[in-house]
Amino acid sequence: IAYKLHKLYPKQTVIQFTEKIIGRIPGKILGFLLLFFYIENTGLIVRGYAEFVVGSFLVHTPISVIMASMVLLCAFIVRGGIEVLGRAAELFVPVFIFPICILIILLIPDLEFKNIFPVLGDGIMPPIKGAIVPGGWFSEFFLIIFLLPFLADMKKGMKSGMMTVFAVMMTLIMVNLLVLFILGSTTASKNYPLMHVSRFISSADFFEHVESAVMAVWIVGAFVKISVFYYASVLGTAQWLNLSDYRPVVWPIGILIVIFSFWSLPSTIDVSRNDINVFPLQGILMQTIIPLLLLVIAIVRKRNHKGTETS
Repeated sequence: IAYKLHKLYPKQTVIQFTEKIIGRIPGKILGFLLLFFYIENTGLIVRGYAEFVVGSFLVHTPISVIMASMVLLCAFIVRGGIEVLGRAAELFVPVFIFPICILIILLIPDLEFKNIFPVLGDGIMPPIKGAIVPGGWFSEFFLIIFLLPFLADMKKGMKSGMMTVFAVMMTLIMVNLLVLFILGSTTASKNYPLMHVSRFISSADFFEHVESAVMAVWIVGAFVKISVFYYASVLGTAQWLNLSDYRPVVWPIGILIVIFSFWSLPSTIDVSRNDINVFPLQGILMQTIIPLLLLVIAIVRKRNHKGTETS
């Protein structure tokens, strides 16, 4: 959907071309709703990251310090521009992949493959219901619409995007199966199952306590994800306000992100409940259904425009 919209409006992001598709006033309203969605969810991602760090490691550190320091760090990279963000992400890919590979190798002796059975023991509906939450995560790939206009080679957008989707899908499958093979039916009761799994590792009474590797993966992943959301929010806000440069709004949006991370949800339980019950449906609506409707309207309008030209 994102790539097709990009082909129709190659030099514009979703905040700009919505005005061309549905008109100026409705386009501004939809643009505002999208920006509100992205700024709020950036705050919730920061909150989720901070809850993990405080809950698992830095128990006595105020959560506000964790959140503000991460947003500050992301603000510097967002101000640096999309190329700096891309280079940083490229640099961190090995830091992300290597610990996961090591984790899988070291846990092989503890794997209980029988935990996966019975496959479809309760029918097809539980997996379909379970797919709604990852569906919300995958809808976040729509963020590529903010990056595609800056590609040097436009033709690589679709290929790179699909490769990323496949890579993320395979990583999720491997990590989820790994956790299931270790924890079995108790997986659902854990807030951070991969953290629990990493504590099973003990090799020759020497290689132990590799939770720090999981923390490294989480922090690196959170840093890149927050930065991309932050960049999309800042760029979109600048375009919505018709500014020539997005840098003046980096710090104000950063403050809004920190405020949302504080005020949106009062407790850890609410964060978890929001991730499962609210965000997936909200994400699918804002990042799949609405863009699909925009695409349909854009295609119909283009065809009608061509029809009137030929007649």
